[in-house]
Amino acid sequence: MIVSLIDEIKNGESKTLEFKKEFPNNESIAKTVIAFSNTSGGKLIIGVDNNGKIIGLKENVDIFDLQDKIASIIYDDCYPNIIPEIYTANIDGKIIIVVEVFRGSLLPYYFKKEGKNNGTYIRIGATNRKASYDNILELERQKRNISFDEEINYDVDFYSLDISPIRLEFEKVGKQIDMEKLKNLKLIKEENGKIYPTNGLLILLGKYENCTIKCARFKGKTMDIFLDKKDYNGDLFSQLEKAESFIKNHINLRGEIKGLQRTDTYEIPIEAIREALINAVVHRDYTNMGRDIKVGIYDDILNIVSPGGFPSTLTEKDILEGRSEVRNKVIARVFKELNYIEQWGSGIKRIKSTCLKYGLKEPIIKETGDFVDVEIYREVPESAGKVPESAGKVPEKYRDLSEQEIRIIEYIKNNGKITSKEVEKLIGVKNRRAREILKEMIDRKIITRKGRGRSTYYSLKAHQK
Repeated sequence: MIVSLIDEIKNGESKTLEFKKEFPNNESIAKTVIAFSNTSGGKLIIGVDNNGKIIGLKENVDIFDLQDKIASIIYDDCYPNIIPEIYTANIDGKIIIVVEVFRGSLLPYYFKKEGKNNGTYIRIGATNRKASYDNILELERQKRNISFDEEINYDVDFYSLDISPIRLEFEKVGKQIDMEKLKNLKLIKEENGKIYPTNGLLILLGKYENCTIKCARFKGKTMDIFLDKKDYNGDLFSQLEKAESFIKNHINLRGEIKGLQRTDTYEIPIEAIREALINAVVHRDYTNMGRDIKVGIYDDILNIVSPGGFPSTLTEKDILEGRSEVRNKVIARVFKELNYIEQWGSGIKRIKSTCLKYGLKEPIIKETGDFVDVEIYREVPESAGKVPESAGKVPEKYRDLSEQEIRIIEYIKNNGKITSKEVEKLIGVKNRRAREILKEMIDRKIITRKGRGRSTYYSLKAHQK
């Protein structure tokens, strides 16, 4: 036990660990114990400074008196009752006190003097934070073992909703969905003979303002300048498809073009991209209406940030070991039914293993405050942002070409010309976007337009050949 405790101390303060150099005041003890009880449990260690240095208690201190005092503080100041384990440990001749708290089942726990609405605390990273009203509601749901997406939304008329996006997804996997199936999946519930949608159904259809994926391609390795930006709304399935296409359009391809056929290998395995996006959509926190999923593509990484830390009972270590707890039961059940999810708890391992097999650095998946941050490394060329050799030599003033523009140049160099239809197929965009890209390239004097009507095509300017 001592060895394990030493290792924990070396790792520093965290969601489940707090240090106090000296005996703290009553309120500090109570609020830390409450925060641990409402979150993932944890240890309050007295006799260790903020840097993880073991100081130990004063030699003349009465250990038993201190333990009794801690127990009394917790009993008097915390509600409902919390029963921690309080024990001492001797590390290199220095005595420390450990107050080990386990996640409670009578949520939410709060500071008696402040009451439930003002005195409920949760653990965010290595700090105690006063719980918001939404946080308290979520804790109460957890006590009842019900998720936000299982709750009924009484304000929306079910029959006003177009559920065709869901029906189409089920048809793709050879399944039908009817009212009975909707009930079984808890997408709808019946009360007093009336059908109501659940939050899960409204989330799947993208009816809430925070059901959005915001994608951006930044120049270099910072957020200072963006080269492309898209916000995707609508049903979650189309959002996933569009976000994946956005990423594909902004990461590098390795392969050869022969006519319209190209053998492509993306620099990041598609399986890892899909898994990271699905994880973000399925496991994010939908209760906070002011936050959405953000996808950032930089020269060195693909970054996917989703609101909500790991589920309360889980730590980063638990997640990386494959332990699973579902925050959004309805969403997860539907995605499992549609084969988006293969096996519970396997997603993060699959992201890491596919990237390692691809020869990339191991992705970083971490909890940052109340967000989950996924960083997948790209293949960084010797000079990030420059056009690959396969695209030919490009003048210095065109070094900032996007990946889409580079692929168009490659195609023209191999085939002499390109049409807007060929651009649509080549980079996977719709007609309007294809024409926008071509117009931008004309304005920058990279290509020229020739012909009229259906005979219109585009070729490189003379100095580009």
